[in-house]
Amino acid sequence: MAPVTDMKCACDSCLCVVSTDKAVMKDGKYYCSDACANGHPNGTGCGHQGCECHA
Repeated sequence: MAPVTDMKCACDSCLCVVSTDKAVMKDGKYYCSDACANGHPNGTGCGHQGCECHA
């Protein structure tokens, strides 16, 4: 079985899929950006095209 290299961002409202070697890790979960990993301070989104997460 091949190792998993791509995962959905752990942020519930985020649609991004992130490579595990490029992800921001926090509390054992993979996130696509610092904004998602830190709970979207000030309502900022991840900034990736087509994704509108911010909660």
